[in-house]
Amino acid sequence: MVATRLGVLGWPVAHSRSPVMHNAALKEVGLDEWAYQLLPVPPDQLAALVGGLPGAGFRGASVTIPHKHAVVELVDRLSDPARAIGAVNTLIFEPGGEVVGDNTDAPGFMAALGAAPPIGSRAVVMGAGGVAHAVVWALRDSGVEVEIWNRTAGRAEQLAGLFGATAVETIGPADLLVNCTAAGLEGDPFATLPIDPEQLGQYATVVDAVYHGTPGPLLDAAAAAGARTVDGIEILVQQGAIAFEQWTGNPAPVELMRVAALSG
Repeated sequence: MVATRLGVLGWPVAHSRSPVMHNAALKEVGLDEWAYQLLPVPPDQLAALVGGLPGAGFRGASVTIPHKHAVVELVDRLSDPARAIGAVNTLIFEPGGEVVGDNTDAPGFMAALGAAPPIGSRAVVMGAGGVAHAVVWALRDSGVEVEIWNRTAGRAEQLAGLFGATAVETIGPADLLVNCTAAGLEGDPFATLPIDPEQLGQYATVVDAVYHGTPGPLLDAAAAAGARTVDGIEILVQQGAIAFEQWTGNPAPVELMRVAALSG
């Protein structure tokens, strides 16, 4: 019988690689009585499900699209990053009943980058959703100048205003380019992104926050243009490792989690 449960809240959520990644990690550290599962929940049922998780034996949960902003209103306490970003991707159910909301997307993104961009360097972020909020906050907190492009210009302007970034209608050269849109999940990402493959060489590093089974066409083109690339799988692994340690109190087996996530 499973004594302790974890899961990932989303709608849809069947594509998530979090269960295979976290279940491999739980087994590796000897928590055989724990299990991590999919928790598909439509927006109108989110509050009821979150409220029932602690009583159903859950220690914590990941939160993914489209719930990262809505769940902010359903917790008892926010971590400082979650409050600043305005989005939650990790829930922690404390033994006393308190529900804590954290955001591990931001530190996970920075860990995936490796060495942080130098203070005063420039980044272009494409997208204005929950992941983009975490990425922009993390970069601005590190002293990076950030430009934000989004197909809906008003959303880019709103996000830029939150964190002292700049909304742009076109993108130019920078030290870092981060794709936080869903472009590339299906079809040609360059059909919707404001950049051509041959332009990717004007960025030292290109990050695709969307994860694929393989690097995907955006990162393939970036690598061909000579840029360093960071895949969304690495962000998934790094943010997941932080959450795993919060839930279990055990050091995360990061390499094993990476292998599991890639095997998907």
